[in-house]
Amino acid sequence: MDDEFQKKLLQQLEQIENRVALLERNQHLIAAGQRRTLLRGLWRRPPMWTFEQYPPRLLSTKTFQPMPSPPANAPRIAMVTPSYNHAQYLGATIDSIVGQNYPNLYYHVQDGASIDGTLDLLKSRGDCISWRSERDTGQSNAINLGLAGVDCDIMAYLNSDDMLLPGTLAYVADYFTAHPDVDVVYGHRVFVDRDGLEVGRAVLPPYNGRVLQYADYIPQETMFWRKRVWDKIGPIDESFHYAMDWDFILRAQAAGFKFRRLPRFLACFRIHDAQKTAATYAVGVKEMGLLRRRALGFDPTQADIRRAIVSYLVLQIGFHYGYKLGVLRY
Repeated sequence: MDDEFQKKLLQQLEQIENRVALLERNQHLIAAGQRRTLLRGLWRRPPMWTFEQYPPRLLSTKTFQPMPSPPANAPRIAMVTPSYNHAQYLGATIDSIVGQNYPNLYYHVQDGASIDGTLDLLKSRGDCISWRSERDTGQSNAINLGLAGVDCDIMAYLNSDDMLLPGTLAYVADYFTAHPDVDVVYGHRVFVDRDGLEVGRAVLPPYNGRVLQYADYIPQETMFWRKRVWDKIGPIDESFHYAMDWDFILRAQAAGFKFRRLPRFLACFRIHDAQKTAATYAVGVKEMGLLRRRALGFDPTQADIRRAIVSYLVLQIGFHYGYKLGVLRY
């Protein structure tokens, strides 16, 4: 092998090595870019607020903890469903509550004079539920009408398109009985579509009172509270039409009541085109701003909100993937 040929060969090998090094560097940059894109995506749409996480599938209760038995001397639970022209979903809501077979339940549907077949549905239920159909001034007013003067130990409301998961009432009653110092509880949620098919799940970290002043992460459909909370802070504020649950939560927190996130899936939140959450978002933005101002004493910027809740969102992502990988079980 002459010197000239050897020199050319070494130059070609060097060029190949440089190309390989450049390719490896580009792959590293691409991977880093993908990671940054993933993190940005998780920030913009964290799992607990991402409703449609996978294609619709049948909701299987086998993936949840076994149904508990109600405690001895089961505390009285009062639940109300505010309803207006939701006959399409109301039957499933009623069944999810009545089907719990909880031995000490008061359940009432407060309908706002629907004209879509809701009355026929309610009449067909006979004496298994209490109900009234009359004009009201909105969802908050309907909830208050349904819970006014009720004698009970535990209270809750479930919207007419959501559903309780089996065993929820017994589990909540058992927890309250075993933890007399706890005042408000909530749990993990399942997202379902208009046909009742599962499209996602939200696994939540433990309660964080500071974060709650910046963002409402508590799934309303999973929340139950002792009547002493209602008696002290008052009913739902009827001036709110979107964030009435967050207002109630913040007032309970400010009054010193004790919150607990339960380690169990408790209810399903239904996603559909006509739901109030999507239809009145502009009103919600205004109401949420008012609540943040009241809780914090100032108007936080979006940057303030992001900084305040980022640690909770990171923790939630950890809980989400821990559950998804089978490390956490609920």
